[in-house]
Amino acid sequence: MCYDRYVSICKPLHYGTLLGSRACAHMAAAAWASAFLNALLHTANTFSLPLCHGNALGQFFCDISQILKLSCSKSYLRELGFLVFSIFLAFCCFVFIVFSYVQIFRAVLRIPSEQGRHKAFSTCLPHLAVVSLFISTVAFTYLKPPSISSPSLDLALSVLYSVVPPALNPLIYSLRNQELKVAVWRLMTGCFQEH
Repeated sequence: MCYDRYVSICKPLHYGTLLGSRACAHMAAAAWASAFLNALLHTANTFSLPLCHGNALGQFFCDISQILKLSCSKSYLRELGFLVFSIFLAFCCFVFIVFSYVQIFRAVLRIPSEQGRHKAFSTCLPHLAVVSLFISTVAFTYLKPPSISSPSLDLALSVLYSVVPPALNPLIYSLRNQELKVAVWRLMTGCFQEH
C-alpha cells in the first residue's frame, strides 16, 4: 500500500507503468510467497518442539512466543533463529515503509494548495495509522520483557495486532467514499433520534 501511495503522489504520471496489473500481481505473489514460507518454517519447527510443560496455552491465540514458553529443550534456539530472520524481514519492510512515507510527505508539503495537501494527507494517514498500530503492537508483544508478561496482556496484544488492523482497513478505506459517509451519518442520526 505504501508503494501505491508513493507512486500516486510522487510519480503520478508514471502510475500506469509502475503499477500496472503485472506489477501488482508480482507484488502480491511475492508477499503471499514470503508469508507462506515464513509460516511454513515456523509451523514445521513448532511441531518438532518437545513440550515438557503440558500443551495448554493460557490464551486463545497460539502465538510462537506462547509455545516457546512450553518448550523444554534446546531446540527452541532454532525457532529463535527463525524469529530473528522474520524480524529482519519485517525490519526491511519497515525501512521501506518509512523511506516511502518520508518521500511522500516531502512531496505533499511541496503541493501549493492547501486542499491538495489535505487530500493527499487524508489518503496516506489512515494507512500509516494502521501500519503503525500493527508494527508497534507486534514489536511490543515480542520484545517486551518477560517480567511484565501476563495472560490478559498477551491476549489483548494478540487481538490488537491480528484482529484490529485487518478490521480497520476496509472501514478506513470505505469511509473515504462519500456515499458511504452519508449512509453512515443517516444511520447514526436515525438511531439517536429514536432513543
